[in-house]
Amino acid sequence: MSKQKTRKKSIKEKPVMKKLSKEEKLKRRRRQVRIERIILGTVLLIVLLGLGIGLKSLLPGIIGRDSGKKDYANVPMPEIDEQLLTINEYSRPGLAVGTINGVVIHYTANPGSTAQNNRDYFENLKDSHLTKVSSNFIVGLEGEIIQCVPVNEMAYASNSRNSDTVSIECCHPDVTGKFTDATYQSLVQLTAWLCSQFGLSEESVIRHYDVTEKICPKYFVEHEDAWMTFKEDVGAVLRRG
Repeated sequence: MSKQKTRKKSIKEKPVMKKLSKEEKLKRRRRQVRIERIILGTVLLIVLLGLGIGLKSLLPGIIGRDSGKKDYANVPMPEIDEQLLTINEYSRPGLAVGTINGVVIHYTANPGSTAQNNRDYFENLKDSHLTKVSSNFIVGLEGEIIQCVPVNEMAYASNSRNSDTVSIECCHPDVTGKFTDATYQSLVQLTAWLCSQFGLSEESVIRHYDVTEKICPKYFVEHEDAWMTFKEDVGAVLRRG
């Protein structure tokens, strides 16, 4: 008798599965769908963030330029006569420069002298030891361009900016320091080409005067409007390519 009671009691205590209504099933399904969407959205967000980080790390290598610098790859190289100076402590020290951040414009302050005259003067400093001076490029009276120092080496031209700029000396026919049309046109093309090589804009082109307040290049210091026009002309070549 006691066994029967125990058996009946155990049967009564067995949980009864509640049958869900259609409305409850629908609510449960909707809740499940919301959870699945949240999970899917989270996964997608993680994937997108990962892709973003990966692209950001790859961009410098793809672009080939430092952040913030422009790329003017189509500016043609002007005709350059490479006459590199002998490595010496007075005009070509052979020291490597860092990142190029600007192009500095100079004038020779020697009216009527040619690009070759000035290049030879730099070369002879290894023997004369008169001073320490040079430039990466010299633009002559007829527009000829001579390269004296590689652009990845320091020239003695721009004082505190020697280590992060490329320098250009320009010849001039008289004491006003104004360049001939041929000199001016070659200077514009050379400057624009150098800017294109280092991802710079015309705003990175400066005068020696802007570094030390030396009146150099004289005409561009005394005629601010001519200097602004020169930079505009460089910018036009950069955008035209």
